[in-house]
Amino acid sequence: MSDLNRGIMKFKGADTPKAVTISTVLILGAIAALIIWALKSAYAVN
Repeated sequence: MSDLNRGIMKFKGADTPKAVTISTVLILGAIAALIIWALKSAYAVN
């Protein structure tokens, strides 16, 4: 069993490159959105 098939990703195929890529894009997108929102809230950026 792969290490990626443990934890919260407990489904068959959780360690496939496609699933890892989708998860990475979602996580990085959410982080980017939070950073942009924080910058807009903290500073008067358009």
